[in-house]
Amino acid sequence: MRYSPISRFRGTFLGAFLGGSLTPDGKIQSQSYLDLGRMAILGTESLINLGNLDLDDWIARQQQESLHLAADDISIKIIIATLPIALFFHENPIKLRQNLLRVLKIWEDDPVVRDGTLAVAYAISLALTEKLDPLTLIPQTISFLGETPTSIPNKLLTVNNLLEQGAGLSRAQAEFAREEKLSNTIAMAFYCFLSTLEDFRLAVLQATHNGNSKAQDATSLSSQSTGAITGALSGAYNGIGGIPVNWQVLLLQRNSPAWGLTSFSQMLKLTDAFVAVWSGVYDIDLNPRELTQGCEEALLSVYAAPRVIRSR
Repeated sequence: MRYSPISRFRGTFLGAFLGGSLTPDGKIQSQSYLDLGRMAILGTESLINLGNLDLDDWIARQQQESLHLAADDISIKIIIATLPIALFFHENPIKLRQNLLRVLKIWEDDPVVRDGTLAVAYAISLALTEKLDPLTLIPQTISFLGETPTSIPNKLLTVNNLLEQGAGLSRAQAEFAREEKLSNTIAMAFYCFLSTLEDFRLAVLQATHNGNSKAQDATSLSSQSTGAITGALSGAYNGIGGIPVNWQVLLLQRNSPAWGLTSFSQMLKLTDAFVAVWSGVYDIDLNPRELTQGCEEALLSVYAAPRVIRSR
């Protein structure tokens, strides 16, 4: 395996956070849309505590936090909110699709949001299972979407054509910056990711760059949306080791709130706990009663479904 699961899990979350925090000139904003990924954190905490997807728990956590989705940013927040599902069920495409569709029912039934969520999650699942081939990713993703009335398959085909032609960033921006639509944001994120597959830094800088004259009208939210999705894709593919060390150090030094958490380091700890639950390993310090209930002598045990725990 090229990169460990924990490296890819961390890379996905950190990549999305960084991609959504960069300014067009490549600097990390001290204050951005802090709640952009708050729902993703709540979903991650639910999966850690329950060990599986429970929609009622997801809804209860959101209501408790009084999270409200503004009309202008609901789409991107939903896609980022489903990142925990993409990671937790990445090994099984059927369960991945089923659980993504279940979670999407929490919010509005928008076909474009559905297709965008499925496309991003499927690409992440291929990256984590090391089955992502840049030459076949887009045809595979379109096949995963199935029959759909949205324009996302056509947008992805346009991305494929641009990549085959070796088109530069300015041409891609001109193609997808004509309208502020989620389908264009998804397409641009796939372009930035696939055109700089092995370079996380360049991928997210491209995603947040608004230098092209035809892209000057892009809003800050649109730039952050493209950056967050690109960062998640590239982070899943390249792992946390592919994210520039100076950016990681800067975040650790600031240790400022991240997606509603008290600090950036808390996000890393949460991700590590998430990987432990996904892998089938239970921490006795977190769940002492569950592991020792009914036993006169507490014995440290590890429980998992068959073939879940294995050498990686």
